[in-house]
Amino acid sequence: MNNISERLLEQRARISAAALSVGRDPDAITLIAVSKRQSVESIRAAYEAGQRHFGENYVQELVEKAEQLRDLRDIRWHFIGHLQSNKARFITGLVERVHTTSSASLAVELGKRMGQKRRTMAGSPEGVRVLAEKGQLGPPASTLPLGVLVEVNVGGEENKSGCKPREVAEVLRAIDEQPFLVAKGLMTIPPATEDPEGARPYFEQLMALRDLNGGAERLPEMSFGMSADVEVAVKTGATYVRVGTAIFGHRPD
Repeated sequence: MNNISERLLEQRARISAAALSVGRDPDAITLIAVSKRQSVESIRAAYEAGQRHFGENYVQELVEKAEQLRDLRDIRWHFIGHLQSNKARFITGLVERVHTTSSASLAVELGKRMGQKRRTMAGSPEGVRVLAEKGQLGPPASTLPLGVLVEVNVGGEENKSGCKPREVAEVLRAIDEQPFLVAKGLMTIPPATEDPEGARPYFEQLMALRDLNGGAERLPEMSFGMSADVEVAVKTGATYVRVGTAIFGHRPD
């Protein structure tokens, strides 16, 4: 497990160097360790090495891991995989961020499920706020309201989820109408390229979409960049980078 600690240090160094090279504060970038199909023991090893933010792609796997790791009170889960509306209820209350809100209908479902869960726990929205202030909602308390990012299919690939660039405003409006949700930013997975620089135009397109939809003040969080193109992502403006293989090694079959 020592390799995980060493790899985390390497990834943090990559992020820091890339940020400083363009005059950004390295602390403005959050490293999400993508832990899908990784063991609970590997996640614990990363946690012990100081990692707090973890990304999962599958609902059932996230739910099982969150239960097994519930003793890690300050762990922060991010849902970064394709989310079906009928499974939204399982992750509300578990995750700090949903990065893959890809449609207005999914935003409505997430908002409804988040509201139901919180009202059940506290009796009313005001009761929820009181419990959140007292830290009695359980981890993570920051899930009220649930911060969501709009997933955008900037490459127009048929095999990938995400809304079309022209649909971003519609999805953001749907999020804004949900009292238990708050729009935090945009997310994308660009088309695969052998050269990390090949991702830059897609990252820049996502940054331009943010400018068209309220800018950084409205959408402060930008989720893009993975193991192969972390440096390009940070230099382009990412605030969340999602790294799996470079931390945990290749996923088990």
